[in-house]
Amino acid sequence: MIEVRWNQNLAALGVAGSSASSKPVSSGSFQTKLQAAVSAPADLEDIFSRAAQKYQVPENLLKAVAKVESNFQADAVSSAGATGIMQLMPSTAKGLGVTDSTDPEQNIMGGAKMLSQLLSQYDGDIKLTLAAYNAGAGNVAKYGGVPPFAETQAYVKKVMQYLDEDIAIPQTTASSSESSGVSSGTDLSGLLGTLAAGSNTAGNSAADLAAQVLFGETDKEYTYEDYQLFLDMYLSQIQLSIAEQWQQNDSDNTAQFWL
Repeated sequence: MIEVRWNQNLAALGVAGSSASSKPVSSGSFQTKLQAAVSAPADLEDIFSRAAQKYQVPENLLKAVAKVESNFQADAVSSAGATGIMQLMPSTAKGLGVTDSTDPEQNIMGGAKMLSQLLSQYDGDIKLTLAAYNAGAGNVAKYGGVPPFAETQAYVKKVMQYLDEDIAIPQTTASSSESSGVSSGTDLSGLLGTLAAGSNTAGNSAADLAAQVLFGETDKEYTYEDYQLFLDMYLSQIQLSIAEQWQQNDSDNTAQFWL
């Protein structure tokens, strides 16, 4: 089954809501936006919430660290090689079981796991936990507390300040192999082509829109209703495509059973 998050999908396409029904919308980079909308990946708020619950770490602590480390940028890479939202070093990521540090889900879960371990090590002392996260547990042990490094001192102070704030996460979604309801191998062009060629309804702007997107023509404008109907058609086509794949897989499995 495909979970259709309708309001989220429309927002991702730049459609504000029903009040925009008479406003024409340029097709622009609609194909790119459509793929992101249909995939309906989990947002960062959801990942932070699940990570906090799984590793018993205050959610605002996770967000505060992410805010200071990368400002929630999944593709952030430091000069030292730390990568992703929680800025994990390659060796650290490996030890935490993270195979792709640019994947928001893996990265945040890895960061939460590390913070959980450090909180346990320092008996819940958040300042020492943050110092170890930034400068390493070895330096915390060496100096008997927060190391005197200017960077670490500033880091701990900044994260602690954010802990008392309502941290706003940028309005974005996180691409994750585990969070999408549609396979990453979905043939977007093929489905658009089916829509464009398969509908002969007179005056069907949605089918025309499919053709426009497919062939890269972006000079025409469409209304909110056009986009809404287009999404209905597109999502139905995906459901049909997946149902056919399941039916074929069932047939193959049955044939193998009798063999």
